[in-house]
Amino acid sequence: MPGPMYSRIEEKLRTALQPTTLEIVDDSAKHKGHAAMRGVTGGETHFRVTAVSPKFEGKPAVQRHKLVYEILDQELKNGLHALSITAKTPAEYQKLQGS
Repeated sequence: MPGPMYSRIEEKLRTALQPTTLEIVDDSAKHKGHAAMRGVTGGETHFRVTAVSPKFEGKPAVQRHKLVYEILDQELKNGLHALSITAKTPAEYQKLQGS
């Protein structure tokens, strides 16, 4: 069952981006023993996000990532330590799936 951070990330990205595909993976367990994570409570600190949205049309990768960071600003200030982002348009994603 997804935790509260996962749920907030999913809700915010679905609302803001209206993605055709949204995949969220909690990688926090892989980083539990790292020095930067000692003493961190809550456990949900590292996520991988793949978002496919028409809202990325005409935007370079840097702007797409900036948009995702802006959407998740509060989470990044409150426990979300690392976020790996793949942000594609539907056409880009379809091309990747076909190859």
